[in-house]
Amino acid sequence: MATEPRHKPKPEAILALDPVEMRDRLAKGALRVRDLAEACIARIKAVEPEVLAWAWLEESYILAEADRLDVMRQAGRPIGPLHGMPIGIKDIIDTKKIQTENGTPIDKGRVPTEDAVIVSRLKAAGALIMGKTVTTELAYLHPGKTRNPYNAAHTPGGSSQGSAAAVAAGMVPLAIGTQTGGSVIRPASYCGTVAFKPSFGLIPRTGVLPQSPSLDTIGVFAMSTAGAAMVADVLAGYDAGDTATEPCAPPRLFSTCQSKPPVRPTFAVLSAMPSAVELHPDMASAMAELTEVLGDYAFEITLPPLFDEAATIRERINFAEMSKCYYGLERRGGDHFSPEIRAAMEKGKDTLARDYISALDWPGVLRSALAEVFERCDAIICPATPGPAPEGLESTGPAICNGLWTLCGVPVVNLPLFEASNGLPMGLQVVGRMGDDGRLLRSANSLWKTLTEETTS
Repeated sequence: MATEPRHKPKPEAILALDPVEMRDRLAKGALRVRDLAEACIARIKAVEPEVLAWAWLEESYILAEADRLDVMRQAGRPIGPLHGMPIGIKDIIDTKKIQTENGTPIDKGRVPTEDAVIVSRLKAAGALIMGKTVTTELAYLHPGKTRNPYNAAHTPGGSSQGSAAAVAAGMVPLAIGTQTGGSVIRPASYCGTVAFKPSFGLIPRTGVLPQSPSLDTIGVFAMSTAGAAMVADVLAGYDAGDTATEPCAPPRLFSTCQSKPPVRPTFAVLSAMPSAVELHPDMASAMAELTEVLGDYAFEITLPPLFDEAATIRERINFAEMSKCYYGLERRGGDHFSPEIRAAMEKGKDTLARDYISALDWPGVLRSALAEVFERCDAIICPATPGPAPEGLESTGPAICNGLWTLCGVPVVNLPLFEASNGLPMGLQVVGRMGDDGRLLRSANSLWKTLTEETTS
């Protein structure tokens, strides 16, 4: 059995580790879970007063769990693939005996009696549940308390803002969020983290607040593509409680992500987003420079006019299903709803059944239209957001660059490659074919390594 480390490592050195190396050291006993947990807690104490990423966090709980995991490994008992890895959980995901308030006073004090399926899978894999991260109200547009770690005067995005900010600020190496429009990729772009939104139905949502079951998708935040793949591997798989999932072989996301592509990936560059999205000059410049750097391994594309309708269609599905899913909350305390939720609910109630049912046909139609593009490339690349995080905290920023891919159900990775002239991060969105998540992660990982190696060489 591996011996315990003789000297306690410095907290900053621990937190600087890549998530995969961190996991490997924990598994070998070269790093104690207690030391890692204490490093995370120290970092949280230092930056949380300004970032405000946590909805629930209790130091005594974290350290007790860390000690339990250390004793387990020291005793020679089997450990899981995420043994001791600290992870934040968005506060719309049920955690047994830990409050899950969904970002609304209607559910204040709510403590679930069961874990969500993904939380059960994380615990079975040995992950250390650090606490609950801030969500916007009911995972919609009304902002939570979280601030952007790069500049507190700017939005961190939404609705998985706490998860993105916690990882970006170095409080935890990993976190879980959800996306119905752009709530994983957008905050990752604004806060400067890697994020992975998998294919629709790859990760089960049982025990997660439903807003729009035809769109809701679990996502992962990390500081590397391999780290995100490592967590998604544990979460993925069939769940009888979620009809969007299907029995299938394990996706092998982590091993595929780390493997060398048989040939250098080719990317289709979508510089001009549908719906006449106006890019910030810094983002437009970054995309042009990236295209030039990729050279023969990139070609520019435009999407047909059909895709200009995607934003309207996604909203129609979202609002119609929200009006049904949040009906119980409305009856219990609709007077607590923000104007944003009220407006969305009213639009949902006014949607004709004919229009809603027709809208459900669109994801398949759009994926068919994308098939020809994916025959010529490994992935599509495009801006993750129109530009850096907007100044002000009244809005979570536009999700116009993300909603299309959520509607299509295709997998997406955010790479924090760009920096705006004001010093704020901007993300590159890497989009894959539905169901081809491993290949997407491998292509994104290859792109990340190629560009970062060129930068440092």
